[in-house]
Amino acid sequence: MEIKLTEYARKCGCGAKLSSKKLSEVLEKLPKVHNENLIVGTETSDDAGVYKLNDQMAIIQTVDFFTPIVDDPYTFGVIAATNALSDVYAMGGDPVTALNIVCFPNRIDLSVLGEILRGGIDKAKEAGAIIVGGHTIEDEEPKYGMAVTGIISPDKVLKNYGARVGEVLILTKPLGIGIISTAMKGGKASDHSKEAVIKSMTTLNKYSSEIVRKYNISACTDVTGFGLMGHSYEMASSSGVTIVLDKEKIPYIKEAEEYSKQGLVPGGMFNNMEYLKDKYEFIDIPEYLSNIVFDPQTSGGLLVSCSSEDAEKMLEELNKLEIKSHIIGTVAEKQEKSILFK
Repeated sequence: MEIKLTEYARKCGCGAKLSSKKLSEVLEKLPKVHNENLIVGTETSDDAGVYKLNDQMAIIQTVDFFTPIVDDPYTFGVIAATNALSDVYAMGGDPVTALNIVCFPNRIDLSVLGEILRGGIDKAKEAGAIIVGGHTIEDEEPKYGMAVTGIISPDKVLKNYGARVGEVLILTKPLGIGIISTAMKGGKASDHSKEAVIKSMTTLNKYSSEIVRKYNISACTDVTGFGLMGHSYEMASSSGVTIVLDKEKIPYIKEAEEYSKQGLVPGGMFNNMEYLKDKYEFIDIPEYLSNIVFDPQTSGGLLVSCSSEDAEKMLEELNKLEIKSHIIGTVAEKQEKSILFK
């Protein structure tokens, strides 16, 4: 059955997130959770929660779902699953089980949902996880994702804080996913950009995470809805440092520059800009590149802080993978702004 899934998601914007600033204000008013076995909670806006079961094992828990970002149902399922699984890899763990989360309209044939779920099953299988159930509700907009449980040794957890002065930052996937997805929705994306963005969104962070874990990593996160700037800010602020990004080294899918200049940018980019408006300083940064670093990513890469010595060895291994990794900046003493981009 031929169907344009993204048409059902346009009224809110594909994968749109709540305003970062407003959401933070609400969350800050909620009571804090304290438990001696809770290794990672909500305090540092990390990628997932981590709970210690015993001295040998902790569980990682995360959830993510969104509206269609492509029209093909199977590919949408693969992308949504890849994205949901990513947070487990960002914490240094391995996913073991997942629960499907489905919102689906009655007016779309259920065979379409079957293809979405098949895509999720196949990607979970690649990750080494099994889908053990889920929950569905009727909704005017189709949405799909997963609640994922992973496992890790309590002393091996990677966190989004702990970056140290003098370290370098590695990004394992190029940026521009939100911008190119916007161009795709408008029917203006080239075949090359479509192929590049789908390849990125459907590539598990499993493979880069397995390499990263071999080295002495100070901090790690994945770059998703808050863009490179938002996730860099979380790392910088929680680590008590300033992150310095190099404009000559930021990797992005090449067509993102052209589409950015044409104004083909997602609404979530402006939310990210508003949230961080007094947290950064840009020095001679063109507008298109500003858009790219604020661009919300779906199933983006890992952002890793480590010593320059480890970075050199790690990059050699990472760049044997199909999607190349790049050093994009350094970690400096804390300054007035959390991020300098120059």
